[in-house]
Amino acid sequence: MTVTAKGPLPSEPYDVTVVGAGVVGSAVARELAAHHSLRVALVEASGDIGDGTSKANTAILHTGFDAVPGSLESRLVREGQRLLAAYAAESGIPVEPVGALLIAWDEEQLAALPDLLKKAKANDYDDARIIGADEVRSREPHLGESVLGALDVPGESIICPWTTTLAYATQAVRGGVDLHLNCAVEGVGSWVSPSGSACHELTTPRGVVRTRYLINAAGLHADVLDRRLLGRGEFTVTPRRGQLIVFDKLARDLVRHILLPVPTALGKGVLVAPTVYGNVLLGPTAEELEDKRATGTTEDGLAGLRAKGRRILPSLLDEEVTAVYAGLRAATEHDDYQIHSAPEERYITVGGIRSTGLTASMAIAEYVVGLLADAAGPDLDLTEPATLDPVRMPNLGEAFARPYQRADLIATDSAYGSIVCHCERVTRGEIRDALISTVPPGSLDGLRRRTRARGGRCQGFYCGAAVRELFDGWGESGAAR
Repeated sequence: MTVTAKGPLPSEPYDVTVVGAGVVGSAVARELAAHHSLRVALVEASGDIGDGTSKANTAILHTGFDAVPGSLESRLVREGQRLLAAYAAESGIPVEPVGALLIAWDEEQLAALPDLLKKAKANDYDDARIIGADEVRSREPHLGESVLGALDVPGESIICPWTTTLAYATQAVRGGVDLHLNCAVEGVGSWVSPSGSACHELTTPRGVVRTRYLINAAGLHADVLDRRLLGRGEFTVTPRRGQLIVFDKLARDLVRHILLPVPTALGKGVLVAPTVYGNVLLGPTAEELEDKRATGTTEDGLAGLRAKGRRILPSLLDEEVTAVYAGLRAATEHDDYQIHSAPEERYITVGGIRSTGLTASMAIAEYVVGLLADAAGPDLDLTEPATLDPVRMPNLGEAFARPYQRADLIATDSAYGSIVCHCERVTRGEIRDALISTVPPGSLDGLRRRTRARGGRCQGFYCGAAVRELFDGWGESGAAR
């Protein structure tokens, strides 16, 4: 097992290479790691895992109640929700089952609720029910004045998206997968090994990766790899920007559920939701763009969010803002996931994975490996997989005991009692653990996603220098980069 961010790449061909180390690509690599006879690579354009769409979302563990009935997405979200909930409990990924209320603010939206309830039942979700305005207000007393009713969806939860991707990647690497960072795929050619095996040859800034089978989980760039480099063209990714506002932890008592709007053709719309980190989210916008790097926030976008937020939860707008951010969702012209197998080309594409990709990730991985088994046949040993050794992620959730609160942990190692980031209560021990872990961060932003350091109300103004010193110090002492 290796994690590399620079230097030469192995010359020996891999059996399978997964392009893209977001939540879906990392889940696929983890699933392949259970087949120990395979030589597997996970290649990522960025210097860290989960550094694209996977790091900037609304962090909801969906039930799939509002997916298109009968679609692949509907099936995989339902399966994935069950798999990920169990995996999170086993791996220490924080999940809070807060439930959701899909709010009707006018008569037209109220009239749409029965059809949404039918849709939920068509998606095999039977726990949803329509409730009246009085019950909505009793459960969410800070809502705006024009509430007429809601669809109650008790199975919706909030989750930590950062440690989900990290858990997958960690288990994959420990299971034998080679993770190669800073490896943007710039070209795809053909190569034949001395033994006569046909291989894809991926050109990257760090050299060439050769592989017998290729899985494209490149997210926003999946269509580029699919069309430009491999000559296909089954879909086009149009980046859909979602801007969000993160409110301070003092706002957390204002909301008890995920507050959803009645959805539109562009998506689920603007929501208000608590986070497992103790904050409150407002967003996202849904802006169709052309630039796949346009992750900046805009004055108009944030103003629009504030206007909608004031209708949903008026007192939220009086709270302090901790941060703003934007993520790009991989929207396509299709209403469903674009997962296709081309056995003759030894290639599978995993495209159009939108906001439900976090929830569906483990089911997507199982589905993709099933397609690979069908395509490869006896050429790859994809028989009954072995059980991977479990992993335990650092707890970033406020609903569970953090290291600074655990006297037993501090008694064994005083570094867990030494707080470095006071806004988020992150200790020296947590930062050390992240920097010497199986998949260490390659940047301060990566460290924040593993520990929450520099993620609080001061955004690193007070702790930034101390965190940087620790980051540089442990890097020099041997942590992988």
